[in-house]
Amino acid sequence: MKRRAFITTVVSGAALTALGSMNLIAAPTKGKGGKRSKGGQPATPAGFRAGAATSNITPALGVVLDGTIMQIGPAKHVHDELHARCLALDDGATRVAFVICDTTMISRELVDRARQLISQTTGIPPSHILISATHTHSSPRLIDLGLGEANRRYEDFAVQRMADGVQRAVNSLAPARVGWGSVQKPEHVHNRRWLLKPDHSLVNPFGEKTDRAWMYAPKEVALEPAGPVDPEVAFLAVQHTEGRPLAVLANCALHYVGGIPAGTISADYFGVFCRRLEELLGATQDPPFVAMMSNGTCGDVSNKRMGDAGEPRPALSGPYGKMRFVGHDVAEAVAAAFKSVQYQDRPTLAAVESELSLGVRRPDAARLEWAKKTAVPGPATNKLTRPQIYAREVLHLAEMPPQEPFRLQSIRIGDIAVGAIPCEVFAETGLAIKKQSTARHTFVIELANGFHGYLPTPRQHELGGYETWPARSSHLEVAASDKIQAEMLRLLGRVIGAASAP
Repeated sequence: MKRRAFITTVVSGAALTALGSMNLIAAPTKGKGGKRSKGGQPATPAGFRAGAATSNITPALGVVLDGTIMQIGPAKHVHDELHARCLALDDGATRVAFVICDTTMISRELVDRARQLISQTTGIPPSHILISATHTHSSPRLIDLGLGEANRRYEDFAVQRMADGVQRAVNSLAPARVGWGSVQKPEHVHNRRWLLKPDHSLVNPFGEKTDRAWMYAPKEVALEPAGPVDPEVAFLAVQHTEGRPLAVLANCALHYVGGIPAGTISADYFGVFCRRLEELLGATQDPPFVAMMSNGTCGDVSNKRMGDAGEPRPALSGPYGKMRFVGHDVAEAVAAAFKSVQYQDRPTLAAVESELSLGVRRPDAARLEWAKKTAVPGPATNKLTRPQIYAREVLHLAEMPPQEPFRLQSIRIGDIAVGAIPCEVFAETGLAIKKQSTARHTFVIELANGFHGYLPTPRQHELGGYETWPARSSHLEVAASDKIQAEMLRLLGRVIGAASAP
């Protein structure tokens, strides 16, 4: 398949001259009062500014949560509120925004709706807005799954609250500076895919014994992790010019940790991290300090260690114990590192976005015939077997178009580059992007600007296992990760080259 990639936007006034003949569009920002100077250039005050805010996106009880979809049960309790945490940055010529939402995943359709609304109210171009999900499983999916009117209403509510949060962040823009920080927390990240011993096999949903890797394989058949992990917790530190903390945008390559009762709404460790860091760095200031935790490349990463599947560690036992333990520990490490961050006073902003066309793994005739014989008609219930569930998925895949549009994005903040991929990306892909990026500092946010399922590498596809089984949750072509990695590196190179060094 021939790959198509189109640069849709790169920003930074000075960058346009340097990039010569590229088809780029300058994206001026609104200044105070929304005024612009002649030639479309912004009328903002000189210097770098930042603003941050949170919007409460907790749904009404009764919505179907991600963790209860297979149970067909509603939300019955709220343990802790969900939020859209927003950060706006403005260098006087370009403006960008980050929106990190406490939800499992967000469809591209809803991302586009939110981007358009944000752009209408703030003037920030849609391509300069990064919207991502943390992937807490104790929230509704912001995807149209036909789960009822309560969930549909929640989609509208969440989109509006995202826009409100960015508007408030823009309203709070103040002179600021940014820096980079990083800590290593290997004790919290473990590859959840385990290679099987050569003389053992397990049957996948399609009745095959071809898989050589398995998520949380039983101890008696588990050999070793099937891939690496990324132990780095990287963060963008934003500070008022007089030294007060303004915001932190952190990135941790760890799935939700769970331990949350069914039917309970919670932001998982992502929310615990934010609350704890706000306590440590800015509990009493006005406007409030805002902590944000984005999800890194962790499609195959868990908090469970090899060999202890289903056996909680003593320190993490009890409801909410795991998320408190992880969230507090990571927040305290970031707070300690925050003290030694070196800041840039005039960082330059830029953004790049492109779109690929990727193939869909539609079923062949034999798999489709199996699915028709195995699938159970009528509404899904919690009594479906795993083969029946995947038979339904095969039938869904058969109805999907052969190609799927796929958006990638990169944003530059001084010498820091942020990549955005709308998948659950395997750790080895994220590590390769970090290693090969030409930016001084790089991190990748997954589940950003849409949702296209898991992104195993070709090697992991060969090994098989849950994350590779053909379904709507894993439907992209086998070579997708290679194509996405190459395009992401190209975008990072473009965005770093889009503006002169600060």
